[in-house]
Amino acid sequence: MSYLNLDMLSRIDPDAFRNRDPFPWINPQGFLTESGYRELLATMPPVEQFTPFFGKVRKHGQQSHERYVLEYTDDTVLPEPWRLFVEELKGDAYRGFIRDLLGGAAFKFRFHWHYTPNGCSVSPHCDARGKLGSHIFYMNSREEWDPSWGGETVILDDGGRLSAQSSPAFSDFDTAVPAETMDNHSLLFGRRGNSWHGVREIQCPEGALRKVFIVVFEDADPRRMLVKRVKRLVKFKPLVTEKERAMY
Repeated sequence: MSYLNLDMLSRIDPDAFRNRDPFPWINPQGFLTESGYRELLATMPPVEQFTPFFGKVRKHGQQSHERYVLEYTDDTVLPEPWRLFVEELKGDAYRGFIRDLLGGAAFKFRFHWHYTPNGCSVSPHCDARGKLGSHIFYMNSREEWDPSWGGETVILDDGGRLSAQSSPAFSDFDTAVPAETMDNHSLLFGRRGNSWHGVREIQCPEGALRKVFIVVFEDADPRRMLVKRVKRLVKFKPLVTEKERAMY
């Protein structure tokens, strides 16, 4: 079983991706093979395996990003299709594809699942500097999710007006483009200083969950990592964080 649609990877233009405004992003359909997509949909990890992440204070006065979270490590118990898919993502084809999109930057992957219930949202924000980008796979079928309930990641353009260290509302942006989420769509974007995005409040029946699987591209520049560890050494902190242990 192959999960990645290698023909799709070959048709995405890295230069067009990097030159897109207001920051690099694409929202392709069919990044996964149809059979692989259906197999992954049918074997999503159970929510009982997740950690609740609610009411957490964020920087800059931004609202809490509320959801259930499952972080991947080599010890994570997964259905076999998901284990195989993650191994494929760690392989040369996908890693080389992301390297080309990011212009040769040094990176490592981190993997996690987010399940989001009714009434929750992701307030507009720019990712931390340590992230080079993310690939969000939307994992709800039409049998369990009505697109009118929401759940789209919204690409936001502030026209360069807003500080990343602020807490704007969706209405503060010049444009807001919602990603397509159904039928094997995914969203891939690169971080810049103005890479604003968010998810409007979900309005779904109780018990329904917005489900995504996310590949994060973490900055692994050796010089940056060395500086981080020297600072930790001086402050008598662990040299390697839990998040770094979950990078591949």
